[in-house]
Amino acid sequence: MKRYIPLFGAMAAVVLLLSGCLFPQDERAKNQVPYESQLQSVQQAVEQYQKDTGVLPIRTVEADTPIYQKYQISFNELIPRYMQQPPGNSFENGGKYRYVIITPEEEPTVKVIDLSIMDEVQKLQRAVNSYIDSNEYAPIKEPAGPGVFEIDNERLDYSGELKVESPYHADTSLPMLINAQGEVRIDYAIDLNIALQEHEHQLQSGDDIRSILAQNSPIVPAYSVPYTLDENGDPVFKERNQ
Repeated sequence: MKRYIPLFGAMAAVVLLLSGCLFPQDERAKNQVPYESQLQSVQQAVEQYQKDTGVLPIRTVEADTPIYQKYQISFNELIPRYMQQPPGNSFENGGKYRYVIITPEEEPTVKVIDLSIMDEVQKLQRAVNSYIDSNEYAPIKEPAGPGVFEIDNERLDYSGELKVESPYHADTSLPMLINAQGEVRIDYAIDLNIALQEHEHQLQSGDDIRSILAQNSPIVPAYSVPYTLDENGDPVFKERNQ
């Protein structure tokens, strides 16, 4: 069974320690939000790199990596010719965001993953993996949708939260679920409902409606599964998820 491995934890600790020496406290705080100017500087660098090389400056990841985590920007490819250094809010510079590209084959657009969400997902994933190793089945309750299940915490006995803070809306918590492969995923239905009401769109049943979050925010819905619309126009899980 596939495992999620926390690749960034040790590196992040080192980077954060170093950044404490290099940047004043107020400067580090300001670099923890996805400023439009920082996104634009990376966008311009990516576009020029693609123009010069014909490819995108992305890291190599597993083929089945979820779509909004798949095209992670490799700043090693951009520095020093296209950028002097990664943005201050990037993971590589001690920040809380991993820069990624969405719609790479149509119009490559730079967005970010909120790594605080990734930390919570990975903590729960480790607990789920341990449970599966000991019991040979996942700690699931009722199906939440096609191929996704609620977590049975009475069996898992997890001391942490089974939800994460929404990266889109303050004071909003999003449940975490398990898919058919035993992988932890986030239920973005609350955020999707709000976005469908706030933003004009032409989404229809059968479309993957996660795009409304990615297109209207600098942050992508990481660790998500595809959603579509039911007959009432409400978000529901699609049959096929990734």
